[in-house]
Amino acid sequence: MRTGQKEITCCFTGHRCLPSGVILPLRSAVKDAIRHLLLQGVVYYGVGGAIGFDTLAAEALFELREEFPQLRVILVYPFAGFFSWWSIAEQERYQTLLPLYDKTVCISSTPSREAYLARNRHLVDHSACCVAYCRHSYGGTAYTLRYAQERNCKIWNLFPVR
Repeated sequence: MRTGQKEITCCFTGHRCLPSGVILPLRSAVKDAIRHLLLQGVVYYGVGGAIGFDTLAAEALFELREEFPQLRVILVYPFAGFFSWWSIAEQERYQTLLPLYDKTVCISSTPSREAYLARNRHLVDHSACCVAYCRHSYGGTAYTLRYAQERNCKIWNLFPVR
């Protein structure tokens, strides 16, 4: 990463399972957060590529890129084929989004739980702020938020969605 890019980079973290009743208001809240960040000069946005919140955030970013062409979306994924256990529909959705990313970063050549954690740390390490959807204090999303807090990353947790 070039000097100074961290200050204009934001990452996303959130749960894979989203209650159906929060998807539309959460998408709206994500777009509002991105618009706010764009006004602050944040132009790079890193997402982890998982189903659920990551995909919702990526889709919101791609929609806003039409309005804000300076916006860049970076996919940081844990290892090749990490999506192989997803449903066919989820895999097709991923494949549809894949060519829209401005850049992709693969963290590990070997599938492992550690690769997911390394992906999350990479996202935080290269960001000045983090937009999240975290409902509880355990699991990968909570781990990532604690890590972001330790790294003095500005955090916006969109839970509860209003």
